[in-house]
Amino acid sequence: MRVPFRLLLAVIIAAVLTGCGFHLRGTVSGNLPYKTFYIALPDTSEINVWLQRYIKASGNTEIVSDAQNAEAIFQQVSDGRQKTILSVNAQGRVREYRLQMNYTFRVVNAKGQILVAPSEINLIRDITYNDSAVLAKDLEEAMLWRDMNTDLVNQIMRRLSLIKPKNPDQEEDE
Repeated sequence: MRVPFRLLLAVIIAAVLTGCGFHLRGTVSGNLPYKTFYIALPDTSEINVWLQRYIKASGNTEIVSDAQNAEAIFQQVSDGRQKTILSVNAQGRVREYRLQMNYTFRVVNAKGQILVAPSEINLIRDITYNDSAVLAKDLEEAMLWRDMNTDLVNQIMRRLSLIKPKNPDQEEDE
């Protein structure tokens, strides 16, 4: 039986990519370096909901309901959202808006010692505007804000899984 050349080539390329360590990023970038984790955000916060889902899906980290029982506590330092006019047409009507999200977080232990220093994430999206399609543009804007929240949580998870937390009990040798 003769194997098609394209199939053989695809298998060889897949083997080479697998051997070099290549993998798709996916939604969650591995396990967190903490056994127990507390999220100091309101239960109704969209970021809290998505963080809990991603942490539960990532594996070994357990989300606890009491900060005193947590090895690490996620704290929101700031959450700024802005909608600014980007451009106007000849009649002075808005043509484009810029949506900006600036989010800062940190991770501390139960004693309040910083494990992960404040980390800032900035997201920007531009959206066109049309007076004749106000309802559609409002829905598009809501979808962009939701997409930015999803992107924000993905970036938080990547940073939490990649940043090696420092031991606050050890003095730094600098």
